[in-house]
Amino acid sequence: MPSLDEERTISSAIRSALEGIALANVSGEVIVIDSSNDGTRKIAEQCGAIVLTVPKRGLGRAYIDALPHVRGKYVIMGDADCTYDFREIKNFIEKLDQGYDFVLGSRIKGVIEKDAMPPLHRYFGIPVTTWILNALLRTKFSDIHCGLRAATLTSLKKMSLKSQSWEYASEMVVKSSLLRLNSAEIPIHFHKDTEGRESHHKRAGWFSPWHAGWVNLKVMFLHAPNQMIVKPGFFFLTLGLALILMQVNGPFTVGSITFSASFMMLGLAFSVLGFSCIQMGILAYTFSGLRDFYENRITKCLRQYFTYTKGMIVGSTSFLLGVILASILILQWHSQNYKLAFIPWYVVLGILMIIFGIQIILFNLVYQVFLLTVPFTRSSSGEVH
Repeated sequence: MPSLDEERTISSAIRSALEGIALANVSGEVIVIDSSNDGTRKIAEQCGAIVLTVPKRGLGRAYIDALPHVRGKYVIMGDADCTYDFREIKNFIEKLDQGYDFVLGSRIKGVIEKDAMPPLHRYFGIPVTTWILNALLRTKFSDIHCGLRAATLTSLKKMSLKSQSWEYASEMVVKSSLLRLNSAEIPIHFHKDTEGRESHHKRAGWFSPWHAGWVNLKVMFLHAPNQMIVKPGFFFLTLGLALILMQVNGPFTVGSITFSASFMMLGLAFSVLGFSCIQMGILAYTFSGLRDFYENRITKCLRQYFTYTKGMIVGSTSFLLGVILASILILQWHSQNYKLAFIPWYVVLGILMIIFGIQIILFNLVYQVFLLTVPFTRSSSGEVH
């Protein structure tokens, strides 16, 4: 339980947790990660909790600080404000006993007490951010921000959490998906704040919920380069090449739209944008901590087969072929007294190949520079890790 100035609720929260442990018929302990300036620590110790005193560094950081002190096989996580009922942890433990690695509570599927959640959170913040994460990672969660959750200690360590603040919630869900953990979601009860207690969002001001939503989105986007960068890249590259190659037989008209040089220029722009996105996505996959969570075939093949020499050969070949195709336009331009009725598709393709060639050479240089600093190991079978 992370706590920050929760002397009004900490005793009830600890008693609820101890009762939940007894109802689940398991042995356990309550660890409070405290950054309070009030009497929270003293009350927690009197109630039988283990208290870790840490600097005020954020909710996510509290869980990171607590991890080395966890001795149990399972970890139940929840706030110390009594909005969650720890007597329900039996349901989480049963799921973990069934073989699940990560179990997330759902307030949306459960019961939300009247006035327990602001309408902005219930009908906008939670549904929208949950939908975005599900769309990015093809998951089916209903409430990714629920603070009551459970995981095996092994799975929690595998997640290697980095988030310092509210975004820890999304990071855990994202990494449970990337690690392909066996995950489940169970309905819970969500209670309104104890009389006299003000939520941390209210204490921080009106902007706090918006900031929490923004940093959660940041975590989702940074951990999904395939969906955010690579897939859009392939889309734009395919669309761009189609706009160029569809004019192999010259300009043509469909309805009121004439496909001519202007559309080929648009195709050129889309192709360059798409190819650049793919390269950036590959770099994001390969040289960030994401490679510790999941691999795709492109980056795996690159690490196995893409060498400095091969990259230079491919880039130079593309550049030279592009120069040859583009030179044809110059010859035609000269032979027609410097007048052209239209630009042939293969000339635009040649310009594109020149750009691709330069991009491949530059990408190769950046890729090889990173290889000098990022530690990779090679197994006995020759596979790079």
